[in-house]
Parts: sequence; C-alpha cells; structure tokens
Amino acid sequence: MTNALIIFTRNPELGKCKTRLAKSVGDEEALKIYKHLLQHTADVTKTVNAERFVFYSENIHQNDIWDNAFFNKQLQEGNDLGERMQNAFETLFLKDFKKIIIVGSDLLDLDTTIIETAFEKLDKNDAVIGPAADGGYYLLGMRSLNKNVFKNKDWGTETVLEQTKKDFFSDSLYVLETLNDIDYLEDLKPYKAFNYLF
Repeated sequence: MTNALIIFTRNPELGKCKTRLAKSVGDEEALKIYKHLLQHTADVTKTVNAERFVFYSENIHQNDIWDNAFFNKQLQEGNDLGERMQNAFETLFLKDFKKIIIVGSDLLDLDTTIIETAFEKLDKNDAVIGPAADGGYYLLGMRSLNKNVFKNKDWGTETVLEQTKKDFFSDSLYVLETLNDIDYLEDLKPYKAFNYLF
C-alpha cells in the first residue's frame, strides 16, 4: 500500500473537546456532538483505499470506535498543531508511503469520495488541500514533506488556509471543494440530526 491516511482526533473527554461549541450548548452536549462527529469520521474513513492511522491527542484507546482491524493507532507529538501534524507526516514518509493525506474529525460533510479524489489528485499534483468555510482546511495531502506548511501559522484562525497556500507556491496544489467544519452552534444548523438544538 502506497497511500496513507492520517486522522487527527482529540480524546473525547468532558470539558476538553469542542470548547467553542460548549460555550453555547454546555460541556456534556458538546461531548455528545463530538462523539457523533468521531463516529461519522470513522465510518467514512474505514473504507478508504489507504492504510489508516488514527493519531490521538492524549492517549491511545484500544476498545473504541477506531477498530484495530481498520486503523493503526498512534499518539500525536509536538507543542502545537503544526508540530504534531509535521511529526505525523514525517513518521509515515519514513515508512515509504508515497501519498499521505491528513483529515480532521469534525466534519459532517466529509465523505469517502472526497478523500479518494484527493488521493487521485496527488497522481498529478504535489499537494492537495480541502478548504474549510472558516478559513482553515479539513484535508491536506502531499507526495513529499513540505515543512513550511506547519510553521508560523495562527492555528485555529481564518488565516490558516491562505497562509498555507502560499507555502506551496513552488509546488502544484489542487484545491478541493470547500466544506463546513463544526466549531460553533450555528455550524450545526444545516444538519437534521441536530435540529433539537435550535
């Protein structure tokens, strides 16, 4: 297998995930929503034609939604999001994967086809990115490591996508469709499963 898919996830612990959302709905509801997002991500990614690696934020859980039959389990390492992502990419490039893509775990619009398309685009492009509606990105893929994309970013702000695109100025970059990630209560409005919140 030459393709690797990285899934970055936070351990689903009360008061430690979806903190911006929790300001509107409370910690318990935010945790419930995050678990829903995690399950969606697991369902979408487990059939992707790639070797799949879940990188946990705090500690690795064995008997959880990330079935060991489908997912390899690793721990994120680094002081900020950029460092943690760079370390994950470096780890897998050292294992001789030719195309590596990372996705987050807070998108209800993410589906298997989008990820498969991203891998296909890496056949003819150096990199691929999936813009998020809030100015970040939900997917990033590369054929070789560009360390610049992980440095000097204001993570969690609306500047990340544009800053990252500039780091690929000498590479060919394919831009996927823009998707909506879930950070605030209003981000859930389009989804029937969460009508009860409004």
